[in-house]
Amino acid sequence: MIEIERKFLVTSNAFKTDAFSQNKIAQGYLSSVPERTVRVRIKGDKGFITVKGISSDSGMSRFEWEKEIPIDEAENLLKLCEKGIIDKIRFNVKIGNHTFEVDEFHGENEGLIIAEIELNSENEVFERPNWLGEEVTNDKRYYNSYLSNHPFKNW
Repeated sequence: MIEIERKFLVTSNAFKTDAFSQNKIAQGYLSSVPERTVRVRIKGDKGFITVKGISSDSGMSRFEWEKEIPIDEAENLLKLCEKGIIDKIRFNVKIGNHTFEVDEFHGENEGLIIAEIELNSENEVFERPNWLGEEVTNDKRYYNSYLSNHPFKNW
């Protein structure tokens, strides 16, 4: 239940030509407190509820629990969420032995594109595509829970 993940800014739309899938995502937060973030997500035609713990000092590791829920329940829970529903399209791009999840944000966070990669260890080596920019793993401004309350367009 420990997620190890690194985040990067994306420097171009070149990733789109290599994407093998994409999904529209709407997500909100029942709690955006860093010690216990509770997220509701609709991804395509599926609903999910996720609980995340506080990040490690490196920002790469944290507890994560996720469960699929009926889409109608997710839609109703989104109505209870804090202000600032995240609207994005997620592209999945396979590079070497890893899959990058590249989120292109819309609405209040228009113009922001972030790539995430899940790893088996914090020191795992991975292939870096040419569209991968600055690492922002430990920059809390790029957490979706932060973006929901502090939109990118207001930075």
